[in-house]
Amino acid sequence: MPSSSGVLVSVQSNTMQSIGNQIGYKVRNMAQHGQPAIDINLDDSNEQRQKFVTSYSSMDSIEGTVTITAAHDTSFEDIDIAFIGTSQTIVDRMTTTPTMTGRTEANHRFLTLRQPINEAHFPSTRVFKAGRSYKFPFTFTIPSQLLPKACAHNVVADHIRDTHLSLPPSLGDPDLAGFGGTLLDDMAPDMSKIIYGIKVRIAHTRGIEGIVVLAEKLKKVRVKPAFLEQPPLSIDHNDEYRARQEKTIKKGLFKGKLGTLTARTTQPQHLVLPGARSIDAKSITTMAKLVLRFDPTDEINAPPKLGSLATKMKVSTYYASAPRQNLPIRSNFGFDLSQGVYTESIPLSSLCIASAHWEKHNATSNYSATDSLVRRDSGISDCSAASDAEEAFAAGILPASKDYKQGTFYAAQILVPITLPMNKNFIPTFHSCLISRTYTFALQFSVHGGARMQLKVPIQICAEGSDTGNENARARSVEETALRAAVDMYTPRSVAPPSFEDARRSGSVSAREELPPDYTAFAPPTTRYRVSHSIFT
Repeated sequence: MPSSSGVLVSVQSNTMQSIGNQIGYKVRNMAQHGQPAIDINLDDSNEQRQKFVTSYSSMDSIEGTVTITAAHDTSFEDIDIAFIGTSQTIVDRMTTTPTMTGRTEANHRFLTLRQPINEAHFPSTRVFKAGRSYKFPFTFTIPSQLLPKACAHNVVADHIRDTHLSLPPSLGDPDLAGFGGTLLDDMAPDMSKIIYGIKVRIAHTRGIEGIVVLAEKLKKVRVKPAFLEQPPLSIDHNDEYRARQEKTIKKGLFKGKLGTLTARTTQPQHLVLPGARSIDAKSITTMAKLVLRFDPTDEINAPPKLGSLATKMKVSTYYASAPRQNLPIRSNFGFDLSQGVYTESIPLSSLCIASAHWEKHNATSNYSATDSLVRRDSGISDCSAASDAEEAFAAGILPASKDYKQGTFYAAQILVPITLPMNKNFIPTFHSCLISRTYTFALQFSVHGGARMQLKVPIQICAEGSDTGNENARARSVEETALRAAVDMYTPRSVAPPSFEDARRSGSVSAREELPPDYTAFAPPTTRYRVSHSIFT
């Protein structure tokens, strides 16, 4: 009887759910009945691009046409065509009550480009005639940087704001993630999304109701901005990384100490993704360097035998429900409940390093970067301990371990290739107000006797711009240079020439001339961080 009752409840629940779905479907149809139909088409004369998911980069132009068709005569007040970029995050929190969960959501529209519409394209009576199609062209240029208003919150340093004002890449949309026409996983959680698209709204004013949206539509596009290499990340006091490790190596069980093995690596050269719409599917690769030093307990002890070396990439997506003031640090998450992180590890390669060449040194050849460098003038301050250590690392010699006694030691260098797998969609390293993406390169190797050592360092992924975007950027640079020269030419030589900003404020340079080609639709973005809170069972 209990089981029959349970089945009955399940059937009733499914029936009610089906009825609810049908009612919702009919309500939506009734609400949409009579709405003007909106069709957004992107211009693309290159047949080769038809094989690709729509993808654009910095300074690329997006051109197309909006077609509006009404089923019956429809009055309207205005049409808004905009290119928008938004960040959406969800952070779940644990509460003191086991049956309760806290959730915080944030939405940030960091980019809004509006297309001015020629009045000649509007019907004279502001009425869409039944069955007739109306076309409205649009042109947008994707900026390489956001306006300062896009990041209006407090930050700890100027370089943090600079990173927040870089245009972030598309993220978290499975319909767009990928390379070319292939959809690939971009390793982003459902809790973080960055969406770009052409959004069209048709509005009308109805008495006391005010402005009413008659119809709207969003056509998503994929944005892959160009990202240049940034300075190496400081990891001295960051527990997430380990660039150097020492380990005692034993001869065997109950056989005493063989010596001390020291391993060190540095942040590898950055990886570079091809530009948007690139058809070159070449490997994305770079090289890491592993330097080893063995300090034997006795002069007769030889270096230990090395085994296999495995490498992997840890992909971290940070998301927050409140704008960040600094770069995300995992150790702070226990105190800041508005932060979240999702990580995924991607195996890269496995190498046998048993044949690594050990070079024997004695106490007199113990490398000292300070001693080996040509003595510089005392006024030059680049002979710091850090620069000495880096120069010693470049030479393949590490500082002595804590157990080293003056005598013989051994050194070895191993070059480790890093190649990104082609079955994942990697995006550049970036930091925005709410979302960040970082990468960690980890290498682990074994030593004869069962010892294992693991090093972890950050690695950057950058991105090239598209061919057309790069050409547009060069054209803009030439125009700005010519404009500055023109301003300087007409400035009296008896006074200092005004800055470009002063010239713009004075009116000799218009705001439109300051903008890149076709950048006519740049309106200030919405800087409000809309956050909604809810507690539910």
